[in-house]
Amino acid sequence: MIKGILSIAGRPGLYKLVQSGRGSLIVEQLSTGKRLPVQQRDRVISLADVAMYTDGDDVPLGEVLTSLYNVAEGKEVDVKTVETEGLREFFAKVLPTYDRDRVHISDIRKLLSWYNVLVAAGITDFSNPEPEAETATEE
Repeated sequence: MIKGILSIAGRPGLYKLVQSGRGSLIVEQLSTGKRLPVQQRDRVISLADVAMYTDGDDVPLGEVLTSLYNVAEGKEVDVKTVETEGLREFFAKVLPTYDRDRVHISDIRKLLSWYNVLVAAGITDFSNPEPEAETATEE
């Protein structure tokens, strides 16, 4: 599940939310296991809130990562050796309807690096569970 996995602006890698408190969060870096505090002023983005632009409706990041996992056969993707056009062709296999005007190469590279971090950390369930609906009981 990508719920609770965070990206923090200005800091490399991805982080798992450990605890939230008054005005700060405690996060653990997925690649090193190192814990650190994150203040309110830091820009924190949950991967569950990210979506990719397509020619139709935006696609949640969890669905894109699942498709990427299937295309890459569960293996990490070597981002550094692939040329720009090769990345676009590869990403077209992952998400054929992605908006080629609004999704930049830097976005694709970031997505692939996030995917590699998640797979290396053993996270391969990219679903984002729907919040459970509260049921009202009538008496």
